[in-house]
Amino acid sequence: MFQIRIHGRGGQGVVTSAELLSVAAFDEGRHAQAFPSFGSERTGAPVVSYCRIDDREIRTREPVMIPDALIIQDVTLLHQVDVFAGLTAEGYVLVNTSRSFDELGLGEFFQAFHAERLLTCPATEIALEHLGRPMPGAALLGGFAALTHQVSLEAIDRAMRERFSGAVGEGNAKAAAAAYQFVLAEEEGLAHAPSD
Repeated sequence: MFQIRIHGRGGQGVVTSAELLSVAAFDEGRHAQAFPSFGSERTGAPVVSYCRIDDREIRTREPVMIPDALIIQDVTLLHQVDVFAGLTAEGYVLVNTSRSFDELGLGEFFQAFHAERLLTCPATEIALEHLGRPMPGAALLGGFAALTHQVSLEAIDRAMRERFSGAVGEGNAKAAAAAYQFVLAEEEGLAHAPSD
């Protein structure tokens, strides 16, 4: 089972992102579930959403305590909430920011992790370009697909177009595709970077 935890703030589409991810996995013939965890239900408050993907039926319904992947939609949560709780050195991390992990003060924290599984992505900027709104969820799902290979970009695209019609669906699909390409380019750069 592959378990994903998504951190963000109310109004950023954290719950919708988990739902879209589960629909994309289901579309590819896998079992999936998605559910949120709310604190104070207001715009701007920290929100956590969970998604599980497996080839077999998923029976557990508990919150994801030991995630295989983290998607962090709002970089301001990094030093306010323990977003990395339960994450092992094998985990994947995708953070919505144009800054590096060193610039975020996390370089030392991630030294024991697999560098190819850690990535920052300017999802908000990508969303503004393709949607005209600072809604990073679609871009981060595209980035997640490229980073983890748990779902395909095509399945993400179908889930978004099914959920959002017209220009909104098109904009979300374009944002996901742009972030997918961004992550592939970043991974290519990492593969060719000189090792220390």
